[in-house]
Amino acid sequence: MKKDAFAKKLILIFAILVAMMLILISALVIYVDPFFHYHEPLSGFPYVVDNQLSQNPGMARNMTYDSCIIGSSMTVNFHTDDFNELMGLNTLKLSYSGAYPRDDYNILSIVYDKDTLARSKNDVKAVFMVLDIPTLTAATDEIKYPLPEHLYDKNLLNDVKYLWNKDVILEYIFRPYIQKKPSNMSEIYASWWTEEYYNINFVMHGYEAPERVEEVMDPDLLIPQTKKNLDENILPFIKAHPETTFYVFVPPYSILYWNNVLTENHLEATLNQYRFAASEFLSYDNVRLFYFQNMEEIVTDLNNYADYTHYKPEINRYMAECFASGEHEVISNEQFEHELSEMMRIVDDFDFDALLTAEYY
Repeated sequence: MKKDAFAKKLILIFAILVAMMLILISALVIYVDPFFHYHEPLSGFPYVVDNQLSQNPGMARNMTYDSCIIGSSMTVNFHTDDFNELMGLNTLKLSYSGAYPRDDYNILSIVYDKDTLARSKNDVKAVFMVLDIPTLTAATDEIKYPLPEHLYDKNLLNDVKYLWNKDVILEYIFRPYIQKKPSNMSEIYASWWTEEYYNINFVMHGYEAPERVEEVMDPDLLIPQTKKNLDENILPFIKAHPETTFYVFVPPYSILYWNNVLTENHLEATLNQYRFAASEFLSYDNVRLFYFQNMEEIVTDLNNYADYTHYKPEINRYMAECFASGEHEVISNEQFEHELSEMMRIVDDFDFDALLTAEYY
């Protein structure tokens, strides 16, 4: 009996010690809060911000900002300091590499959540949003990567996945505290490519042309799903928030993007998709639409790219300047048709055979 009592006592002591340890760990994670799930950043702590899926929702919920950048890797090389310099905006980058429309919906739902706005006192003046036309044919509930739901919902019970997470403690609390190398919040999520990767040789060595498709795609095939994605994932926020200016921009993919469109034989379907999306956005007074694809000197020079779509950070800076100045803004469907015609002239004049058959080192 004494042995049983002693064993029970040991188990109780062990349980108490484990509980105390878990409480202490939880308190540490809540205090530092490296994913900003509960509060804004502590002054002086060297936060590392490199996890879009886990850190974006907390930043959207608890940081102070008056504008944000959302969308795919076409946005990751923006410097938010540029938006402050050029437009006087305190901008937060909330990019998701490879984002589908539903990814935009998920983060905007937090940006505009009434509890978020009440807590952080954010008045969202502007949203800068990339329009990646190919993603508008995705399923309306499709996301690029599975989300850590416990960081997106309001269920406190599943927060243990955050509070008792080894990687959170070691990689986002202890390591930053020891190394003291905080992320530059203006440049978070920037692509890993350095200057030497932006050259035609690197692009062409990595480029794989799609298989040729002989049958022409129905010119209207892409419109129904495009409409569904806009209606369900994007336009509700534009309609509900006339106080916000939505800067929607078509990014300057390289000329190789159009080689894919031609090879897969969906040129007219793609152009119709652009026309439809542009017409939808242009129908709202709080949307400013920018078209950057027909900058001929940029898109035809593959030394501006690291692959067939990703451009130099200097081009992100230029686009920010255009948001401020209004250059490359489209204000009517007729003007947008003119921009598409100019893009088609560039495509028609370009020697794809010479590009694709040349030797690269």
